[in-house]
Amino acid sequence: MAAPKTRRSVFLGRLPLPERNYLADALRTETVGGVLLLAAAVAALIWANTPLRDSYESVRSFHLGPGSLGLDLSLEHWAADGLLAVFFFVAGIELKRELVAGELRDPKAAILPVVAAVCGMAAPALVYFTTAASGGGSLGGWAVPTATDIAFALAVLAVIGTALPSALRAFLLTLAVVDDLFAILIIAIFFTSKINFAALGFAVVGLAVFWLLLRKGVRGWYFYVPLAVVNWALMYNSGVHATISGVAMGLMLRCTRRDDERQSPGERIEHLVRPLSAGLAVPLFALFSAGVAISGGALSDIFHRPETLGVVLGLVAGKTIGVFGGTWAAARFTRAELNPDLKWPDVLAVATLAGIGFTVSLLIGELAFSDDPVLMGEVKAAVLVGSLIAAVLASTLLKLRDNKYKKLCAEEDRDDDENGIPDIYEQDTPEYHLRMAAKYEAKAAAHRKLAEVAGHGTTDDDGPA
Repeated sequence: MAAPKTRRSVFLGRLPLPERNYLADALRTETVGGVLLLAAAVAALIWANTPLRDSYESVRSFHLGPGSLGLDLSLEHWAADGLLAVFFFVAGIELKRELVAGELRDPKAAILPVVAAVCGMAAPALVYFTTAASGGGSLGGWAVPTATDIAFALAVLAVIGTALPSALRAFLLTLAVVDDLFAILIIAIFFTSKINFAALGFAVVGLAVFWLLLRKGVRGWYFYVPLAVVNWALMYNSGVHATISGVAMGLMLRCTRRDDERQSPGERIEHLVRPLSAGLAVPLFALFSAGVAISGGALSDIFHRPETLGVVLGLVAGKTIGVFGGTWAAARFTRAELNPDLKWPDVLAVATLAGIGFTVSLLIGELAFSDDPVLMGEVKAAVLVGSLIAAVLASTLLKLRDNKYKKLCAEEDRDDDENGIPDIYEQDTPEYHLRMAAKYEAKAAAHRKLAEVAGHGTTDDDGPA
C-alpha cells in the first residue's frame, strides 16, 4: 500500500478574506503616506541644494522645548526622536498583530518571510562590512542598509502603477515588519551608550501603568496620550532611543477580536494613528533628514568612499541577494511550493524592492555617525542613491510582469454576484452558486424574449428579390 503524499503548502497563495481586507486598508494608507514621503524627500533635497540652503539649516537646527526636562531639542531631533516614536508605535501594533493574528502566528507559515527577512538584513550588513573593511573605512555603519521602508516601496508601486497581487504585497509587508523588529533591537542594543537608570526605571513604571490601564479596560485618549508623552520623555532621558517607548506601547495593545467586537483595540487604534504616522510623522522626518547637499562631485564620492559604497551595495545587492536567497532556500528545504500563478522572477522583483531603505536607514545613519556630521551627510546621500537604484531596478522587473499582475488582481477582485465578497472566496459556498444560477437564468430569460421579438419581426419576403 502506497504511503500517503505529504501535503505541501503554497507560498504566496491566496490570503484569507479578513487578512486580505486588513492588508488592503493598511497598504492603502501606507501608499498615500509613501507618496507624501517621496514628496517630502524631494522637497528636502531641493531646499538643501538651492540658494535657500541656509534657511533649511536654520529651520532644522532651530531649538525648542523645556531645557529643564532635558528636552531642548532641534526640530531635526524632534522629528527623529519624537515623530518617529509614532511610526514605531504603529510598527509595534503591526508586529503584535502579525504575531497573534497574521502571517507570523503559525510557525510553519512564518518560516519563509522570517528567514527571508533575516537573510535580507544579514546580507546587506555583510556586504557593508566587507566593502568598508577592504577600503579601510568605518565599520560603524553596518546596520544602515539593513532596513526596508515599506511606505517608500509602496510609493514606488503607486508611481509606476503596478497592480501587485495581494500575496506579494503581504510578503513585502511581513518582510518590513520583521525588518522593523530587528531594527528596533539594533537601535536598542548597539546605539544605547550611556544609561540613566533612574529615568529608565521610571519609564518602565510608566509602561507598566500603561499596560495596567489597558488590561483594566480603561478608555479615553486623555489617559493614554499624556502617559505616552511622559513615557517617551523618560525613555529619551534614559539614554535608550526614545522610539523604543513607542514600540513597547504598541506591543501591549490587544490585537485579537472578541466575539462582540468588529475590531480589536489594536486594530482600532492603528486605524486612527496610522494616517498620523504615514501622513505627517514620517514625511516631516524625511523633510528634516533627507536634505543633504548633492553635487556631481558628491555623487561621485559616494562610489569611491568605502562607507558610502558599502551602503549603496548593501541596499542594492545585499538586500536582493539576501531576501531572494533566503526565500529560495526556505522554500527549497521546506514543504512550501510557490503559487503556480507567480514565478521566481516575481520574488526577485520584490526582493529588489526591499532594497528601498529610507526612514529607518536614515535614522540609523544619524545614530551611527553622529560624531561626524560630514560623513553622516554622505551616508544619507548614499541611502538616497541606493534606494533610487533599487527602485529603478525593481520597477523594471515589475513592469515586465505588469500585465500578468493586472490579470491576477482582476481575478482577485471579481464579484459577479455583487455581494461585496470576491468570488474566489465563495467557490465552496452553495449560496454563491445559487445566486449566480439565478443571475444567468434571468439573463437567459431576457435573451429568449429578445429572440421572440426578433422572430416576430422576421417575414418570408425579407430576402432579396
